[in-house]
Amino acid sequence: MVSRTYTVAFQGVQARLVEVQCSVTPGLPAFGVVGLPDKAVTEARDRVRSALSAMAVALPSKRITVNLSPADLPKEGSHFDLPIALALLAALDIVPSEAAQCTVSLGELSLDASIVPVVGALPAAMAAAEEERTLLCPAASGPEAAWVGAATVIGAASLVEVVRHFTGQAPIAPSEPGEVIEDGHCPDLRDVKGQERAKRALEIAAAGRHHLIMVGTPGSGKSMLAARIPGILPPLTPAEALETSMIQSLCGLLDQGGINRTRPFREPHHTASMAAIVGGGRRASPGEISLAHNGVLFMDEFPEFPRTVLETLRQPIETGEVMVARANAHVKYPCRFMLMAAANPCKCGYLSDPARACARVPQCGTDYLGRISGPLMDRFDLRLEVPPVAFSDLDLPATGESSATVRARVAGARDVQERRYGAHPGLRQNADAEGSLLTEVAEPDADGRALLTRVAEKTGLSARGYHRVLRVARTIADLDGSETVRRPHVAEAVSFRIMTLAG
Repeated sequence: MVSRTYTVAFQGVQARLVEVQCSVTPGLPAFGVVGLPDKAVTEARDRVRSALSAMAVALPSKRITVNLSPADLPKEGSHFDLPIALALLAALDIVPSEAAQCTVSLGELSLDASIVPVVGALPAAMAAAEEERTLLCPAASGPEAAWVGAATVIGAASLVEVVRHFTGQAPIAPSEPGEVIEDGHCPDLRDVKGQERAKRALEIAAAGRHHLIMVGTPGSGKSMLAARIPGILPPLTPAEALETSMIQSLCGLLDQGGINRTRPFREPHHTASMAAIVGGGRRASPGEISLAHNGVLFMDEFPEFPRTVLETLRQPIETGEVMVARANAHVKYPCRFMLMAAANPCKCGYLSDPARACARVPQCGTDYLGRISGPLMDRFDLRLEVPPVAFSDLDLPATGESSATVRARVAGARDVQERRYGAHPGLRQNADAEGSLLTEVAEPDADGRALLTRVAEKTGLSARGYHRVLRVARTIADLDGSETVRRPHVAEAVSFRIMTLAG
């Protein structure tokens, strides 16, 4: 007799169903796991044997074979412990076989039969819901998995509880979703003295998910401005929160099963490797661009990042997804993020200050910003020069609008875009529009068209740059509450496209 239960193997954010088969047959006593397991899965037999021993369950003096099907799919991780134990218990008639076959399980076993939390409970719950099966997971992972809603989630603290549940001795109540984590305190935009043009650029970027680069002398406030972008972004929608949380679940970043509705804000150091930024490693794990999905990726000291790292950003920026290709895995992760970059104008940082500039001006500025290739720079919708603020202005009282006021306008503009692109799957903000759809929704009036044509001819805008100006103009019109893209909207979009400091 062969008993069966199910678990999952992770390929990116997707959880592929794996059938766990267990056979107990006459022969020399042995316990083998087959089906392309890695070292952690192979070691599961020792953890399962010890856990059963802690429950006073003796293994028979027979040959025990566990097969993980499909056998050609790599199996990695300690979460295979619980399904292997469940299949073995069903083969020994300790747990009803019918109940085991209707269950998708994952969890790591301790030697004392307790069940240790594992990553990936949320994607596993999605797979269980698609198969209309119950998900069995560690008790600590239950609140996280219960967010899916379409699947019944049973969270058990030990293998003893699992047996009592399936035999009807002590049924476990289904897990409830964890708490929604409240937005933490974000620095207020009103704290920034001056820099009104920079604040306007942040608002436009947040409203349409446009990529932004800021260039300015050290201490001009670039990092201070970037730290305030989370405060003007609207919270994640339920669909976006689930997408983002699936990635965080794979990385073990969900706190006590809670779902965070705040948009991600990732700021990797400029010494980060390509695998850390894009994704990779032995298990092709998600990188910073995927962890910033539906949020912001802030890259300070942008030219200091390795050239190869910067160039790998070009394709994900356009497609909203990244393929991590390794010898043993090809994994696709979503990465629809807003890129914010900050840079000094040159190596010394004082290109525009004759009193403090180095002797290599202006060549040092050309060389330094030249580390950012033309194709990559062309992908920034907004290019902003951030001038230094006079020290005398720092003592003035706070002026300008608060983050809450700006966030309300940004949320209103995003609501307009959501209604506009509702019939187009995969499109959410103006930054996603392209082709004939972009021409349809962002067609400027006659005066705006004439201005854009003159600018394109004079500055030699690329086709990509031309379309990005249209996208930004459409966002400015949305913030203005205008159905039509008019000349002032085009003029402001063009003003953010030209950056004399960057050459």
